[in-house]
This record gives sequence, C-alpha cells and structure tokens, in this order.
Amino acid sequence: MTASTTALLDTAFWVTSGSIALLLVLSAFFSGSETALTAASRGKLRSLADKGDKGAQSALEITEDNERLIGSVLLGNNLVNILSASLATALFTRLFGESGVALATLMMTVLVLVFAEVLPKTYAITNPESAASRVSPIIRIVILVFSPVVAAVRMLVRQVLAVFGVKTDPDTHILALQEEIAGAIQLGHSEGVVEKEHRDRILGALDLGDRYVEEIMLHRSQIEMLNVDDDARTILEQCLSSAHTRLPIYKDEPENIVGIIHAKDLLRAMYKQFETNADDSDALTAFDVMDVAKEPYFIPETTSLDDQMHEFLRRHTHFALVVDEYGALQGLITLEDILEEIVGEITDEFDEGEDLSITRTPEGDFIMDGGTTIRDLNRACDWSLPDDEANTIAGLVIHEAQMIPSKGQVFSFHGYRFEVTGREANRLTELKIRPL
Repeated sequence: MTASTTALLDTAFWVTSGSIALLLVLSAFFSGSETALTAASRGKLRSLADKGDKGAQSALEITEDNERLIGSVLLGNNLVNILSASLATALFTRLFGESGVALATLMMTVLVLVFAEVLPKTYAITNPESAASRVSPIIRIVILVFSPVVAAVRMLVRQVLAVFGVKTDPDTHILALQEEIAGAIQLGHSEGVVEKEHRDRILGALDLGDRYVEEIMLHRSQIEMLNVDDDARTILEQCLSSAHTRLPIYKDEPENIVGIIHAKDLLRAMYKQFETNADDSDALTAFDVMDVAKEPYFIPETTSLDDQMHEFLRRHTHFALVVDEYGALQGLITLEDILEEIVGEITDEFDEGEDLSITRTPEGDFIMDGGTTIRDLNRACDWSLPDDEANTIAGLVIHEAQMIPSKGQVFSFHGYRFEVTGREANRLTELKIRPL
C-alpha cells in the first residue's frame, strides 16, 4: 500500500467519522425537538409569548399542526439515522471486512440510543418549554423545507387509514383540550395538589356545554305559582309569604303561564295604588296584577347550560320557563341554578331546609332523599355514579331496576348497594346507599 493510498484512507476515515458524529448531533437535535415540542404546555408557551418570548410564539405556531410538525421531524430524524448507519457500515466494512457490519450495528445502536435518543429526550422532557422555545426557529425552517414531502406522506397515510375505516381530524387536539384540562385537574386532585372544592368548580364550569337545562331545572310540580283570577290581596299575601322574588302567574290552568311577577314591582305598584287612593279603604279592588306582570321567557329543555347562561346575561334576566318539544311546561330555571353547578349550593336566609341532606350511619350507610341529584351526591361524597340516564338517585334506581321498587327492596349496581327506605305512591322518597 503506497503512502498516497494510506493518506487517502486516513482522510476518508476522518471525514466519514466526522460526518457520523455530525449526523448523531442532528439526530439528537431532532429527537429532543420532537419531545420538547410535543411535551411543552401550550398554556405556559402562551404565557411566555405574551411576555415577549419570540421562541415561545414560534413554538405555538408550529405546534398548531402537530401532524405536519411530527412528520417533518421524523423525516429529518430518519434521514440522519439511516445515513449515519450507512456510513458507519461502509467505514467498518473497509476496516474490518465482513465482520464490520455487526460491529457497525452494535456501535451505532449504542451511540444512537444513548446520545441521540435518551440523552436529548431526557433533557427535553425536563425543560420542555425552554427547549421548545430554543429549537422552534430551526424546526420552522425544517418544516418549510420538508413540507412537500410531508404533504405527500400525509395524503398517503390518510388514504391507507381510510381503507381500514380510520378517519383523521387535524383539529382533534383542539377538541380534546377540555378533556386534557379536566384530566389534569383530576390528576392534580388525586395527587393532593388541587383541593376538592377547586376541582369541583373548575370541572363544573367545563361541563356547562355538555349539560342541559332539563337536568337541573325545578320540576313543574314544585313550581310556586300565582293565579291571575285571585284578588290582589290574596296575591300580595302569597308573594309576601314566598321565599322567591319572581313567581309565574297563570290563567285558568297552571300550564297556561301568562306572565312573571317580580315581588318588588308588585309592592311598588300596590304602594302607588294606596298613595293615589289614600282615602279608599279598599284601594286594591281595582288593582290589576297583569299591569306589573312581565312577559314570560320560554326556553326548550334541550338548551345547554352554557348557552342559557350567555342568554341570561344577554337578556339581563335571571328567570326562564322550560318547555318540551310540544310547548308543554316542564319546569323553570334561574341563573342561580346554573351558577350552583359551578360553585355549589348558594343559600341565603330564605333557603332554610334546602341544603343537601345526607346522613351517614355508624354502619357506613348514606341516607338521603330520593330527589337528590346524582351530580350533587357525587360532589358531596366524591363518588362517580353515572348521570347519563337519570338526574336523581331515585331515577337511577328506577332505571336500573326497570321497575318502581317497593320499600325494603335492595339493589346493587355501579359498585354501590341501594336500599329503598321510603316510598310515597310512585315516588321513592328515601334511599340508603353504601359503597361496596
């Protein structure tokens, strides 16, 4: 072997070795970038971007399309890994002959695993937001360069998945944001970081879009109403004895609501009537209650709580009557009812006896009214009874039993033991529940 050949081989060896080292660095960069950009919290990135961090803003923009981001990073990572492995195989084959293939495979596996995968990903997962901010400007260029290839690959992948009946949605991460927040809150509560009250309030606010007025409305059988045909004195007495500020007023039958009476409007109008007719001992005789009644506001029972809350705020009203698809009265709902789904029960000096009444026996049983809502019970006892098929505990028992149970009957489902301890007519008035 001549000196010139030896020099050529030495030069080729060092050039190839340097190329492999450079490719491993690129592989580490791509691996760390992928981990950092996928693990970084978009909320924290948004906070950094609002403070003027351009890298965080860039990271937010490129993570909007995760499919394109991951496709570009994986393409770059695979290119450098395959190229580095090929160069190592050629180099070791030249040096050690056929045994060089096995040596190249072993050495590249160790180098790629330690320096191109574990090390950069460990750093990236430890500091995801800062790492994402640093690498995002370069990754943006990579995405721009590889975008034609990635677009073709995305089209091919979607066609292949479509053959197997799988449909991809590029906006899935946006739709799953609520579930991600809810999961983080639940995890924080289970680890003792988030208190139960805070968890319930946040989850209550997140659930408003998935819950409907029919689930929390006051049923029509419990609505306190005024009869328009009653004399003014009777209506006044009823308003004064009521714990409610607003009362529906009906004509002929309770289903025919013709207005809503606000106690303050009624008292103001009656006071004016007395002032105008101070010498008349029966000044209320000519008083027409419909003169102070407001037009009733009807809503369908399928309205979501989120939509209804916004509608209450837009209309500057707190009270709505709920009707079904045939226009029949089903109940009423107030803004306070919706707020209670977020912050829990709101009581004042007129709400005596309206607190959730759950008694726990020494044996570990929970005794409660059958009309207790499943949501309130889950909140109070930190349970997870399903409320898809029924709103109240009594409704859940009837649904699962497929009958109206008699007093003393016992059922077990969803991990709990239910005993009917009170029944009036077809209504379950009291239940005893014990976790199994």
